[in-house]
Amino acid sequence: MRARYIFGVILAAALIGGLVHFYCGSQVPSGQPPLQPLTTGNLAVIKAVFNADEGDVPVLVFLSPT
Repeated sequence: MRARYIFGVILAAALIGGLVHFYCGSQVPSGQPPLQPLTTGNLAVIKAVFNADEGDVPVLVFLSPT
């Protein structure tokens, strides 16, 4: 019975977290450009922004659910 309760709580927390992530939007710090999804249509724009600052070290992070 206790394991079933813990599983239910974890499942509810994951569901609430997923809903918040997908429906509440995202905010970035002031001064930072808004987040953009990586698609084939805007790849050239993202590449230009990524390479714009020659004096900074570029960092690219890929996150995977697996």
